[in-house]
Amino acid sequence: STSEMIGNAIILLTEVIKKYEPDIFIVYADRFESFAATIASSQTNTVTAHVEGGDLTEGGALDDNVRHAMTKLSHLHYVTNKDSYSRIKAMGEEEWRIQLAGYPAIDLIDNNEFVNQEDICNFIDIDINKPIIIFTQHSVTNKYKLAKEQLLASINGIKKISKERYIQCIFTYPNNDAGGIEIFETIKKYTNDINNSIIRESLGRKLYWGLLSLSRDPNKTIICMGNSSSGIKETSTFHCPTINIGTRQDGRLRSTNIIDCGYDAEEIYIAIKKCLDDDAFKAICQKSINPYGLGGAGQKIANHLADIELTDRLLTKKMTI
Repeated sequence: STSEMIGNAIILLTEVIKKYEPDIFIVYADRFESFAATIASSQTNTVTAHVEGGDLTEGGALDDNVRHAMTKLSHLHYVTNKDSYSRIKAMGEEEWRIQLAGYPAIDLIDNNEFVNQEDICNFIDIDINKPIIIFTQHSVTNKYKLAKEQLLASINGIKKISKERYIQCIFTYPNNDAGGIEIFETIKKYTNDINNSIIRESLGRKLYWGLLSLSRDPNKTIICMGNSSSGIKETSTFHCPTINIGTRQDGRLRSTNIIDCGYDAEEIYIAIKKCLDDDAFKAICQKSINPYGLGGAGQKIANHLADIELTDRLLTKKMTI
């Protein structure tokens, strides 16, 4: 169970921290694995720096609860956007502890740390000159019993467009949240009759970004589709048209390249057609600006950590409200 995994991780990480005695322990984002690390570091009196706190995902995932709990356990906060900065300040955190850094993944994208256009076909059997959908859909944690029903709406929307024109769809597996097994089994069972479909456990960051980067070429058509946070936080850097399905990412800042859809096959079908055929929307996507920063986050975080004075002031937290 998740609780057992968290408990075991806390014990293991506590032992690691006690052994190596780091001056500062850095934790990331909102997963329960990171939550375990935050508990271990904070309870061993280790200065804990949290990256990507303060964001919102109000759509039923448990991420918000975990992320905000990590914020209250941490001593330093490196946020991706101004809204998150204000939110953490409103949670009673002292302002000097909060730094606006941006989203670190953008640094890697700016450094072109992904597969280039020429090498993509060495990793996956696909025609990059024909339309491609990259699809990842996770469960909505507090409605995980609806995971199959929600996914079938997406699959049926893709199936309808695939009967009308040549389009390739790469289906990737979900994460290990509750409902993930149902999504995995549904993908295997119901995508067999979709023309030109590919199922992959994971594309990996470099191939995934490499495929998204094809969107920068106006002669190529790439669509990111599903409900992954990467569809919200990363695709606008590549100017990639993106269809966000359902409620999982409600509350997140989003750029102009995002189309929000409900769990409705016809609505999803229409959104896919918009990404394929609407030149005005494509032009908007090419001008999209990522609200999670324009790069340089890693250097900002490193510079700030280098200048931090390791005193009792860091470990003695106060509430400002």
